[in-house]
Amino acid sequence: MALQTRLTQIPEILLDLLFPSKCIGCGAEGEFICSSCSEELPRLESPYCESCGLPLEEEGACPKCCNRPLEIDGIRSLFLHENLARDAVHALKYNNLKSLAKPLAQLMAEYLESNPLPADILLAIPMHSKRMRKRGYNQAHLLAEELGRLMQLPVSRGTLIRTTDTPSQVSLGAEERRKNVAGAFHCKNQAFADKRMLLIDDVCTTGATLNACAITLKEAGAASVWGLTLSRE
Repeated sequence: MALQTRLTQIPEILLDLLFPSKCIGCGAEGEFICSSCSEELPRLESPYCESCGLPLEEEGACPKCCNRPLEIDGIRSLFLHENLARDAVHALKYNNLKSLAKPLAQLMAEYLESNPLPADILLAIPMHSKRMRKRGYNQAHLLAEELGRLMQLPVSRGTLIRTTDTPSQVSLGAEERRKNVAGAFHCKNQAFADKRMLLIDDVCTTGATLNACAITLKEAGAASVWGLTLSRE
């Protein structure tokens, strides 16, 4: 088993030799996010909304969550979606820098050590098959796989599916986003019954997509559903 693991690592080792990793922040060789730049990441500190994770001026829930509570038990994010955190998300999501998932998942694991969330199973926000074919990979699943390895937690794949190829949410407001993803997900079976689910995604804007997934998972019997993202807009 150890030999097989080493053999599967050979292509990665060769790539590292031919194309050394460079920090996306300062360009220094060695790591995708060097220790110096890691300290500069815009961490999302308390206070924030206890439900959706939106930065606030005081503890509690934001007005939107008070008026219309989310079905998801809570959403937490490591960073504000700006500067190096935004650059890292974009590099992973749009620039095919899939190797960046490892150091970013390491940051997520470190966050969970200090801010534990209930989790029996990790689950990435699924992409529609059409979008998956176009991009070639799901950046959220790359994060979930690496995080699962670090946290020694199982990662589900293929049970929660995105049945609707919804339009991009970039230009939509909070209410439009909710309507856009309502009913867009489906559970194939009852694999999540009585399980504590932790949803993984790269960025949270309003929480609409995470909440839509949580609704579907709870309808399938999940005991609880939390969300964890790298950054929060």
